[in-house]
Amino acid sequence: MTDKIVKTDAEWKAMLDGMQYQVTRHAATERAFTGQYWDHHEPGIYTCVCCNTPLFASDAKFDSGCGWPSYFEPLNPANVIEVVDRSHGMLRTEIICAVCDAHLGHVFPDGPPPTGLRYCINSASLRFDPQD
Repeated sequence: MTDKIVKTDAEWKAMLDGMQYQVTRHAATERAFTGQYWDHHEPGIYTCVCCNTPLFASDAKFDSGCGWPSYFEPLNPANVIEVVDRSHGMLRTEIICAVCDAHLGHVFPDGPPPTGLRYCINSASLRFDPQD
């Protein structure tokens, strides 16, 4: 893994748009079916919008019907960190970028084979690099 990327709140705010900033730095959630990538099907790699760390491959993406991009596994498990999230009166597993601590979304145990997992990710936390 690469060294941690640390920036001030002002630096993050200057480099991200409003929704990206709220989602990645303050764990907000974009509304379902509104994000840029929820219904995106091109081949390529989804990276962290804050630091460009590779997170998910398009061949791990599936339509979960939830309105957010969903993947059954990360590209490299070392690039995402699972954190217990007790917000909103729920017990969930939050997913953050291992390099810059950006909030990405949550992982749930209701995905398809082969993992049975659903990484439910905010489009605002992602950048897409098309496959050449």
